[in-house]
Amino acid sequence: MNVVLLGATGNAGSRILAELLARGHRVTAIARNTASLAPRDGLTVKSGDVNDAAALAPLLAGHDAVISSTRFQSTDPQVLLDAIATAGVPRLLMVGGAGSLEVAPGVALIDTPEFPAAYKAEASAGRDALNTLRGTESLDWTFLSPSALFAPGERTGRFRLGTDQLLVDGAGNSHVSMEDYAIALVDELETPRHSRRRFTVGY
Repeated sequence: MNVVLLGATGNAGSRILAELLARGHRVTAIARNTASLAPRDGLTVKSGDVNDAAALAPLLAGHDAVISSTRFQSTDPQVLLDAIATAGVPRLLMVGGAGSLEVAPGVALIDTPEFPAAYKAEASAGRDALNTLRGTESLDWTFLSPSALFAPGERTGRFRLGTDQLLVDGAGNSHVSMEDYAIALVDELETPRHSRRRFTVGY
């Protein structure tokens, strides 16, 4: 497929980029600072601002899907949606956060007393982005939330998928490596199972 990746230089984005290229997809990576993106087969690098819809739309045009792996606090989801609509790209896959996942019926992780204050603003912006997607009628979108602990690690290919509830393992831990997360995201790109829905991945 011919895919745009926003945020390809980040921790999660760099692993998604590696997974996409390893599977033979053609990737256009768009970033403000492209210096850290080394040339690779199948990769096209373009400089762009995700918060400038008019400038971003021409860069998105002609692609099969957009994958957004940017920080929520630094990205306006409506601007991105406007650019995607103008470009005529049919699909958006967004790297989500765990904060909006439920830990009990009607109780999100972000709203529990134990949620770290340092991450609350970003998690809140992530929940707002998800709500913006849910109010969008014309785009085929998917929002993939990781587990609570989301960090670089091992690519095992062994994980579980869920919907709106935080996944925990038998020891009560909620975690997934960025490498396994990338597998789940690219699987969804190739074989859509969560159209216009959020889902989650964890061990």
